[in-house]
Amino acid sequence: MWSPPINHPLRKIFAGVTEHTFFASLGVVDPPLVDYLSDLLVRFLHFDTVYRLKDLGGRPLTELAEMLLKAEEVPPEGRTRAEILRHIGDFTLFWTGLFPEEVHRLQTGFARDAFVSYTQQGKLSYLAAARIFDPSGTDQQHLVLVKLSSQFELCAIGLTQVRQELIRAGKLN
Repeated sequence: MWSPPINHPLRKIFAGVTEHTFFASLGVVDPPLVDYLSDLLVRFLHFDTVYRLKDLGGRPLTELAEMLLKAEEVPPEGRTRAEILRHIGDFTLFWTGLFPEEVHRLQTGFARDAFVSYTQQGKLSYLAAARIFDPSGTDQQHLVLVKLSSQFELCAIGLTQVRQELIRAGKLN
């Protein structure tokens, strides 16, 4: 999986816009949560990261329904399943927040994703990943994942506003 360098030039831009949007517009003063969201934007710059889950033949899984089936193929406990579930949460939040029109199109068409709620699956996936990564509930990653689950809709709204701000600033088309 591609991981952006810590000094990636877009990291500062995404962090600044995300912080401003969540703090000033939404009143969310939660640095670990906002940091996670701005890092998500940088990580998902690469197509390979968005579609990092693969089938047995090495083909990228592009539908949420396929990803959910992939999560069921691995043992219910363990880091691999937690990482898949966290990715599903990230994938659903990314699309729901930045491209809600695309999620709407998928859910009104004939794809398998027409039968899956991105919001509901994102919330469930983040919560399940949190419980696997840290059953005690005290780890920082656990706390952020639980917040992403419980505040999924707010995070999606915030990411929609981040996209709008990036477009206004001429950073996105």
